Amino acid sequence: MPKVIESPTRITAAGNKPKLIEEVVGRVNTGDDSVSVAHMKSPGGWVEPGQRPSFREITYVLRGTLHVEHEGGVLEVAAGRAIITEPGEWVRYSTPGDDGAEYVAICLPAFSPDTVHRDA
Repeated sequence: MPKVIESPTRITAAGNKPKLIEEVVGRVNTGDDSVSVAHMKSPGGWVEPGQRPSFREITYVLRGTLHVEHEGGVLEVAAGRAIITEPGEWVRYSTPGDDGAEYVAICLPAFSPDTVHRDA
């Protein structure tokens, strides 16, 4: 039977400024460890530590631009575009533009603080 998710759970974000993360599906909100879906809003000037996750992440940008550093350079992912990062790839996300960004992140398996492997 289909299941309606009544509301997301707000999650604390890593980074230099407050970023809003609302997990719709995942370990915290639904107890699902196979996939997580989160709606994120990050302010202008936000940057998080680099990471080498053990999960695949698909990020779809709804508004603004997501700045993605990786071992081979930098990518700018504007609204209407998406980026896929594979397990084991080093990345660092930020929103240096004044307006920040809004996006949806899907992680396979579900996001976990134990599997994101952030830089020290």
